Amino acid sequence: MINLEKLENREFLEKSIHHLEATGFENIKADLEGYECPKSYLRKESGNRITPDIVAVKNGMKYFFDISLKSEKSRLLKTKWLFLDALSRMKSDRFRIITTRGHYKFTDKLLEEINLTNKEPIKI
Repeated sequence: MINLEKLENREFLEKSIHHLEATGFENIKADLEGYECPKSYLRKESGNRITPDIVAVKNGMKYFFDISLKSEKSRLLKTKWLFLDALSRMKSDRFRIITTRGHYKFTDKLLEEINLTNKEPIKI
């Protein structure tokens, strides 16, 4: 999810964190009160900051999570996903997308457009 939408979808972000905690993830970082903020990456050409929604560790592996909700700014979302996917592959980490009912089709369409069809979204 892009920064502009984080305030609106705070509840779903909390629900996603609780789901990850229940499935064994630890050392969770998120842009929420009570959690450490994940590291941001600066995109030089545009000056935008890219921050994963959630970063967590499970079995010694680092996972980047991004929440997929319908958005008017799908281009920014695609850019963020491509960057996080490339970053995770460079460092032998994992990248996952979390979505919820009513947003499955939107998420699948975006993944297909950027050729990340190997990513199976986590459905909460």
